[in-house]
Amino acid sequence: MSNIQTARRLLLAGLIAFPVLFLPAGSRSEAAIAVQSKTDALSKALRAERNGWIYIHLEGSPDEVGYQHGYLLAREIDEALRVFKKYAPRTTKREWQFYRDSAHELFWKKIGDEYQKEIEGIARGAFARGVKIDADDVLAMNAWIELSSYYVPSLNARLADPEVHQSPPPSCSAFIATGSWTRNGDIVIGHNNWIDYVIGRRWNIIIDLKPASGHRILMDSFPGFIHSGDDFYISDAGLMITETTITQFKGFDTEGLPEFYRIRKATQYSSSIDDWLKVMMDHPNGGYANDWLIGDRKTGEIARLENGLKNNIVERTKDGYYVGANFPVHEKTTREETTFDPTNGANSANARHRRWDDLMKLNKGKIDIGLAKKFQADHYDVVRKREAGSGNTLCGHVDLDELGLHEWDWENFYPGGTVNAKVADSQLAERMSLWASMGHPCGIDFKLEAFLKSHPEYGWQREIADDMPSGPWTQFSTATRKLGEEIGTQRGIQTNTTDYEDAARRRRDAGYPKPPPIPAPQRPPQ
Repeated sequence: MSNIQTARRLLLAGLIAFPVLFLPAGSRSEAAIAVQSKTDALSKALRAERNGWIYIHLEGSPDEVGYQHGYLLAREIDEALRVFKKYAPRTTKREWQFYRDSAHELFWKKIGDEYQKEIEGIARGAFARGVKIDADDVLAMNAWIELSSYYVPSLNARLADPEVHQSPPPSCSAFIATGSWTRNGDIVIGHNNWIDYVIGRRWNIIIDLKPASGHRILMDSFPGFIHSGDDFYISDAGLMITETTITQFKGFDTEGLPEFYRIRKATQYSSSIDDWLKVMMDHPNGGYANDWLIGDRKTGEIARLENGLKNNIVERTKDGYYVGANFPVHEKTTREETTFDPTNGANSANARHRRWDDLMKLNKGKIDIGLAKKFQADHYDVVRKREAGSGNTLCGHVDLDELGLHEWDWENFYPGGTVNAKVADSQLAERMSLWASMGHPCGIDFKLEAFLKSHPEYGWQREIADDMPSGPWTQFSTATRKLGEEIGTQRGIQTNTTDYEDAARRRRDAGYPKPPPIPAPQRPPQ
C-alpha cells in the first residue's frame, strides 16, 4: 500500500472514530450522517508532496472542496495564519483583527453563496484538525494583498516608517507568446512570483480543483486560498492565465468587487477570452491591480488586460507576445492611476521590461517550454550589465541587492524576490498539465541564519521565517486515477530528472529533510 493510500485511510478512520465517541446516544444517528458526509467528501480528495510542493486534488460541491482543502492543508493553514498575525502588524501597523473585520465588512456579501460556502468549508476542515480558525480568518487571508497594499494605504497619508509596506507588492515576471514567436506556433506562458520570502516559502501548493459546476482548474496557490494568489491558472476550457502587479498603483473603491473573487469566478466560469474579460472588468475595486496575460489554446489567441480602477485596456493578437514585469503598460493608466516613473531606467520594473523584450526578440520562433524555464531563471541585470541575481533580474534576489527596491518599500538587502516559477504551453494545457519549480528557479537556496548573520536588521523575521530551498522543475497534472489510488509518476506528478539545466545549477543540500507526515486527526477544540 502506498504512503498516500495509507495516509488517506488513517485520515478517514480518524474522522469516523473520534467525533461519535463523545456524543450522547440520542445524537448519534444525526452525527453519523454528518460524519458519513465528511467521509464521502474526503474520499474524493488527495494530498501528495513532491520537491517542495504540496499537491491536492479537490472535488465536489463548494462545501466539499472547502472542507477537503481545510482538512488536507490544516497544518499549513495554521502556520500561515500564525505568520500573518505577526507579519501584518509589523509591516502595516494593523492587527489581524483589523483584517478580519475589514474583509468581512468589505467583501463577504460580495463574493456570493458559492465562495462563502467554500471559505466556510475551509475553516471547518481545518478546525476539524485542531486549528483555531473561522471563516473570517480564511476570508482575511484571501483578501490579504488587497487589504494590506491597497485598502490600508488608502486610509491614511504615507507614513515615514521605512519598515511599513505602503505600496503594492512586486509580484512577478511573466510572459505569453504565440504564432511566429514560438517554436510550433502554439501558446507558451511562464511566470515567477516575487514576494517576501517569509510569505513566499509557503506559496507551494498545487491545486487540482474539480468543482461541481464550472470548469476544472489546475493552479498554484497558498494555504487557505480559493484562488491562486500569485496567479497561474490552466482551465479545461483551454484558458491559460497569469499576471504581474502594477507598481505604485493608487486608489481603492470600497464598493468594488474584490480581485480574488473576480479571478476565481472568471477562471471557473469562462469558456473564452471574451467571457473572462467581462468578469474581470466588472466593477474592479482597484485592489491587486494587475496586467493580466491570458491565452486560449483552442484559438491560439493571446490577450493582455491592464485591469485598473479607472482604466481597463485590452490588447489581443494571434501572432505576438506580451510581457509583464510590474510596469504599467499604457500612458493613460500610468498618468491617472500610478506614481510610477516610466523614464527611470534603473527602476526594477523598467529594467526587467527591457530584459524581457530583448529575450523575446533574440528568441523569436524558438520559444518553447525549455526556453520558458530558462527565462524564469534569468540573471542578467541590464542596469549593472552583469550576470548576477538582483532586484533587476527576471529571477529576483533583492536579498542580494545593496540598493533594495524602494518603490516597493523594500530596503537594502530585503529578504524577498522570486519564490516559485511555473510554465506551460498549449499541448500541456490540453492535458491539464504544467511545470513548476519551488524556490528560486535558478537553483540558489535562501539560508535564513546565514542571511541574518549578515543582515541582523531583519532579525524580527526569525520567529516566522525559515530557509527557502530551491527544488527541481516538476510536472503536475490533474488527477486521472481511480479514487483511492495514489497519483503516480505516469499521470499525476512527474519529476524532471534529466533536465541538463538542473544538473548544472542545482545546489540543494544532500541532507535536506523531507516534509513531516500529515498529523493524525485531532478532536476539535472545545
